[in-house]
Amino acid sequence: MALKRIMHVEDDESIRAVAEIALVDVAGFELLSCDSGASAVAQASGFNPELILLDVMMPQMDGMQTLAALRAIPELASVPVVFMTAKIQQAEKQHYLDAGAIAVIDKPFEPMALGDRLQQLFEQAQITN
Repeated sequence: MALKRIMHVEDDESIRAVAEIALVDVAGFELLSCDSGASAVAQASGFNPELILLDVMMPQMDGMQTLAALRAIPELASVPVVFMTAKIQQAEKQHYLDAGAIAVIDKPFEPMALGDRLQQLFEQAQITN
C-alpha cells in the first residue's frame, strides 16, 4: 500500500522546512506540517494522516505527550508513528518503541532518503498489523 498523507510535528521551523521539501517536493507526499503537539492534536482528524512523524523534544507538549493525545483520538489510535530526535540513546529509543512508535529516526536525517525511509517503515507496519 502506498503511503500518501503524512503529518509532521516539529517545533523547529528549519527542520520543518527541510522535511517539507524532502516529503512534498522530492517524495510527492501530501503533508500537514504542525509546529506543536497542540496544533497536531487540533488538526489531525481533519487531515486523516496515514503516518505521523513526530519530534521528541518540543515545548509545552513533548513527543510522548503528543503521542498519547493523538492515540486518544479514535481514528488515529492505530496510525503508525515514527519519532525523530537528536537525543538518541538505545534505552531512550526502546522507550519510544515501547510507547508504540514503529521506528525512531536520528537527527540530523538525510533529506533525500526521508520519503523512501518512511514509505518502507509504513509498508512494514502494514505487514505486521
